[in-house]
Amino acid sequence: MTAAGHPRCLLTIAHSYCVALNRRLAHEMARAGGERWEVTAVAPRFFPGDLRPVPLEPQPGELCRVEAVDVHLSRIPQLFFYGGLRAVMRERWDLVHCWEEPYVVAGGQIAMMAPAASKLVFYTFQNIAKRYAPPFSTIERMCAKRSAGWIASGETVAQTQFGRCWSGKPYRVMPLGVDLEMFHPDAASGRATRALLGWNHEGPPVVGFLGRFIEAKGLALMMRLLDETAVPWRALFVGGGPGEPALKQWGSRYGDRVRIAGGVPHDRVPEYLNAMDLLLAPSQTTAGWREQFGRMLIEAFACGVPVLASDSGEIPYVVADAGMVVGERDETGWRHALADLLESPARRAELSARGLDRAHALYAWPVIARRHLEFFDELLAG
Repeated sequence: MTAAGHPRCLLTIAHSYCVALNRRLAHEMARAGGERWEVTAVAPRFFPGDLRPVPLEPQPGELCRVEAVDVHLSRIPQLFFYGGLRAVMRERWDLVHCWEEPYVVAGGQIAMMAPAASKLVFYTFQNIAKRYAPPFSTIERMCAKRSAGWIASGETVAQTQFGRCWSGKPYRVMPLGVDLEMFHPDAASGRATRALLGWNHEGPPVVGFLGRFIEAKGLALMMRLLDETAVPWRALFVGGGPGEPALKQWGSRYGDRVRIAGGVPHDRVPEYLNAMDLLLAPSQTTAGWREQFGRMLIEAFACGVPVLASDSGEIPYVVADAGMVVGERDETGWRHALADLLESPARRAELSARGLDRAHALYAWPVIARRHLEFFDELLAG
């Protein structure tokens, strides 16, 4: 609380907050803050998502206050900005938490509008050192100067930002979280989903993929691996994107062994994860991208699904010893690892248990929320 005995006021802003599950951080910070913190989340009334347009989703029982605002130029990630934000900023905020990159227009807008007396903290996912052209370079310097501290979503993000204008600011490494009430092992749900897909529950192991159907996520590698794997398998691809036609063409060669589930809403993803015996995350680093976190990894952990993943970007730090990590270009290593896991239920069970433990110890939203508030308390005390 403040010296006057009033709760501290936290404003957290993110375009991703239009998805109810993405506001779980704000909800859990309100729960963990109790009488010490009042939490308000700013969310767009509508935002065009990667896979579908997203109106602001309600969440029954949500503990944080939600302020809906408009967004403009929302289809251009670097240029979009918030409408109606000035009215929100007129309230008293002890700390403003900005879940927008500090080099984009929205991040700069929040830095300029945040009350002078408020501490400002940015949360960044950028794990590639880029030289931004004006005005984005100017925006980043301004945001760094205005901020009281910053949060990196992972170790590769922190390593990248050390060499930039953020190196002198207090920071913490805090990953994304997972909703353990929604993502958990559920054998009955898995059986029902397999039946919905036209599969018997018994049969070859189901190798799964969850995410965008794009080159960087390693779909081409995964298809080659399955082509070359002699051990029986079935494959389930959940997601969407420009690579879907090629994926469907490839899958047509295998008939009932391949299923592609597009347009699955986030709250139904656990049903499909529980239908998998193994999740593959073969992300491939490109000139302009490497895996920034990999939310599908911790969601698989929470559902007790063993993980086989590449070493692109943040993945080795997220997975650690709770899954198998193979060099992203090491196709021989991938073939051996995949065959080993397909042939060994005991090894899959071992990784399942490790992943569950890791999800509960490190990635549960209540754990992440408490760490955020501890950092915010330190900044306000400084």
